[in-house]
Parts: sequence; C-alpha cells; structure tokens
Amino acid sequence: MTAATLTPAQAHSRGVLIILASTISWSLAGLFVRAVHLDAFSMLVLRGPAGAAGMIILILCFGRIADFAVFVRAPGKAWLYTAVSAATILFFIPALTLTTIAHVAIIYATVPFVAAGLGFAILGERPTATAVVAIFAAIFGVALTATGADVGSSLLGDFLAAMMTLCTAFLMILGRRPPDVPMLPPAAVSTLLAGLIAIPFASTFPSTPHDIGLIIAAGLIANTLGFGLFVIGSRLIPVVETALIGALETPLSPLWVWLAFAETPSLTTILGGAIVTFAVLGHLWISGRQQR
Repeated sequence: MTAATLTPAQAHSRGVLIILASTISWSLAGLFVRAVHLDAFSMLVLRGPAGAAGMIILILCFGRIADFAVFVRAPGKAWLYTAVSAATILFFIPALTLTTIAHVAIIYATVPFVAAGLGFAILGERPTATAVVAIFAAIFGVALTATGADVGSSLLGDFLAAMMTLCTAFLMILGRRPPDVPMLPPAAVSTLLAGLIAIPFASTFPSTPHDIGLIIAAGLIANTLGFGLFVIGSRLIPVVETALIGALETPLSPLWVWLAFAETPSLTTILGGAIVTFAVLGHLWISGRQQR
C-alpha cells in the first residue's frame, strides 16, 4: 500500500510510528558522544560523509535514484531545505560548546511553539486544544529536566541554540509541501556540506578503528536513519504533532546513557521525562480516538 492509497487515519498512524522511530534513532546520539572523546567538529568531519553515504543507500533502497535528478532540477524549496538543514547541524554543535546543555534543551523545547506558529502562518494548520495542552506539559517537563544541569551560560551559545530551534521548526514546514519535491537528496547533500564546513574548525581527528567505527555508526544511525524517517514521517502528520513526538528525545537520551554507562539521572530528570512521556502518549491516545 503506497502513501497515495492510504486513508487519512492510516496515513496518520503510519506517520506517528515513523516519527517515533526517528526520535528513538536521534536519541541514541548521546551514546556515541560519550564513547568517542573528540571535539564536536572533528566528529562532524567524518560523521558528515558517513551520514551522506547512508542517505544515498536509503534512497537506493527505496528505489528513488531518480530523485537526484529531480533535486538538481528542483525549485528553490529543495535547495532552501538543503541550506537550512546544514545550518541546523552547524548551529547545534557550537551551541553545545558555548552554553550549557540545560539552556540548549530549554530553548530547543520551544520547537512545538515555533512550529505551531509557522504551521499556522504558512500551512494554515490550527493546533487542537489537546495538542496545545500537551505542548505546555511537554515544555514544562523539558524545563524541569534541565533544572538539574550546571548553571552557567553564554549569550552567543543561547543565540545559536535559538537559531537551531528556528531552523528545525522551519524544516518541519518545508517537509510538508509540496509533496512532489524529494527531501532525502537535499538531506544527504546538507549532511555532507556540514561535514565539509566543519573541517577548518576541527582540532583533532579519530586515529583508531574503534573511534572511526563509532563515528560512522553515529552518522548512519543517529543521522541517516533518524533524519530519513523524519523526512518521510513529517509528510504524514501535522507539524505540531511532529514536534510533540520529537519531545520524547529529551527523556530517552539520558535513559540510553544510563543503561550503557550507569549514569543515574537526577530526580528532576526522571520527573521531567515522565511528564514529557505522558504528555505525548496522552495526546496520541486522544488523537487516535478522534481519528477513529
């Protein structure tokens, strides 16, 4: 059954599952950061080509090799998607080095608000009352999680995190229409472009097969799989719901690190993660009932 033959309810259910899988893939990025002790830009130099190669493999698996030709001849939207996607990656890396993780998390948690505003202005999508309530609950949960982080911040780092948040919300809008523009080729190009731009800023490079293997795995799993699923799933459900499900990355990321490295999360992290989880699952349950 193709996307064109799906009923609205089937398309919605499939979109939810795809975005959930994308969120889980992205949440695994922390494991690779913990395992490889390199500066962020040095990781990005190798991760970029690995992620781009994975995107190409994904395109081939879908039998969409012709999408590259479509992308080359595509209107400005596809090239805009490429530029915004590369900028999102490049804003995110220095933001983590210039400000605290707590500040980045709190600022990034405003993605549902930004996406809702852009979705209403550009796509005319009005968020439901339950979605708005769930967004506020998710924002509160993310903020509560971030309160356990170290205090200290850089204004420049906060600004870069805000720019990353704006770019992420805009990507959600660009991924929604028009449906005939392929998004995976520009995603592959943007990933490679981010790696190339990072070269002048890298100070160290991986020298062992262990580090190289982990960085390549990060590119394939946290980047290729996560982004590929995001591009596909974001076409099937509203922008606000895409952002809301993506909020699950906040409680999932420390969970994987705790399981792998025995880093016990704080009480505020557990409480905040629980709030985010229940907010998302509650909204999905209500949304599913409304679809039926």
